[in-house]
Amino acid sequence: MRFVLFYHSLISDWNHGNAHFLRGVCSELLARGHVVEVFERANGWSLRNLREAHGSEAVAEFHQAYPRLRSTFYEPEELDLDPVLEDADIVIVHEWNDPKLVARIGRHRRHAAYRLLFHDTHHRAVSAPRELESYDLSEYDGVLAFGEVLRRIYQERGWARRVWTWHEAADTKVFQPAPHVQDPTLDLVWVGNWGDEERTRELREFLIDPAHALSLRTRVYGVRYPRYALESLAQAGIEYAGWVANFHVPRIFAEARATIHIPRRFYRDCLPGIPTIRVFEALACGIPLVSAPWDDCEGLFEPGDYLVARDGGQMQAHLRDLCADPAYAEYLACRGLQTLQARHTCAHRVQELLTICRELGCHELAMESMPHA
Repeated sequence: MRFVLFYHSLISDWNHGNAHFLRGVCSELLARGHVVEVFERANGWSLRNLREAHGSEAVAEFHQAYPRLRSTFYEPEELDLDPVLEDADIVIVHEWNDPKLVARIGRHRRHAAYRLLFHDTHHRAVSAPRELESYDLSEYDGVLAFGEVLRRIYQERGWARRVWTWHEAADTKVFQPAPHVQDPTLDLVWVGNWGDEERTRELREFLIDPAHALSLRTRVYGVRYPRYALESLAQAGIEYAGWVANFHVPRIFAEARATIHIPRRFYRDCLPGIPTIRVFEALACGIPLVSAPWDDCEGLFEPGDYLVARDGGQMQAHLRDLCADPAYAEYLACRGLQTLQARHTCAHRVQELLTICRELGCHELAMESMPHA
């Protein structure tokens, strides 16, 4: 099968958390013998910011970490879809692409034999519905939505012909337990971007205040932290370490006793059942996880895979227990890792994707047995 994928960026994960899953899907398809071609806009927003902040070395490091993954860069006004999509079997367009390109590819599909899918991994269906409505999906065969609640929104609003739930998952070829430091240098680590004021109060309640109250050795990685956020971290004794390449996160987790998950409000309040990639990353790396409230209404995980803190006080209590009881922390980490490996790897998601392809009439796809993650 020949897969042609239009991503915002395969190379850069600067403020682009979806890069983990998109890379993992490409790697898994290649491992199964499929042909994969990725197209990303030249000088796209994420890659431009990565180069400006960290230079060409960051790009070179990506290629060292993923030697089989390559992007073809294009300028929108110069992109000729005929040769790009010739002999394609499956075309997937990620939602970070320009609406004009989304529509162009749809028009091209009218006279082509490939199957065309739109991949939505964002909260805009509830946070900016008019923006999402500007995407012309009339010629698309369907949508891959990263949560059941998002799938229902597409169906109820008539935005697509067919919609499948296709959660993100961990690339366990990269995200796996690293040798743990015998005496961790950190009690708590958090990997996440400050963003657009979507969880400012929650970051104070579930991260800054508990870490300060317990005097935890804490380090934070991420980008787009305004000055007042950096000042708040410093006042709480929390180290800010800036951007880190996503594929270094397993090593970072190995240096800490615990990590936390703080969902953005749209996922907590309007899109239940969507954990986002950070939960998958933590569990895949075998680090104890404590999450601020979110509703696992789809039953992706089992009770005991991670802890849930209903408020800042309970977050403080959970973190205190994990740091004081290494055996308990190890038990929790093992539970989460076991569930992750059994249900939520990129190998699982590619198997789901191939099943969708068969539903769309790609009968030449032989049934594949899923390799072990």
